[in-house]
Amino acid sequence: MYKAKLNNFRVSARKGRLVADLIRGKKVNEARVVLKFTLKKTAEPMLNLLNSAVANAENIDKVKAEDLFISKVIVNEGATYKRIMPRARGTANRINKRTSHIEIELDKLVKDKKNESQSASKNI
Repeated sequence: MYKAKLNNFRVSARKGRLVADLIRGKKVNEARVVLKFTLKKTAEPMLNLLNSAVANAENIDKVKAEDLFISKVIVNEGATYKRIMPRARGTANRINKRTSHIEIELDKLVKDKKNESQSASKNI
């Protein structure tokens, strides 16, 4: 299990989860293609985070990217920056600038030797 985490990213967790749902459970190469062509603010930092997790896997255990899939993508709420917008008659409204924590976990693909041997015998 290989992890990478991005803290206090300046997008709400709700919007970040939209992109996280697109790549959850996919192989790394498929997820990279999806993130590359997704037109959301979260897509580019999530692609960088995915590349970081793959680099962790390659440096720690010499695992290739083709042998990995995304086992977990978590987008939680981070700190909320509170700002004030002046309004009429001396009042003020609050503006909440939300952040999120994004975590990606990768795992190795499990190849069934039983299924491979059956498919190999069918091809012969």
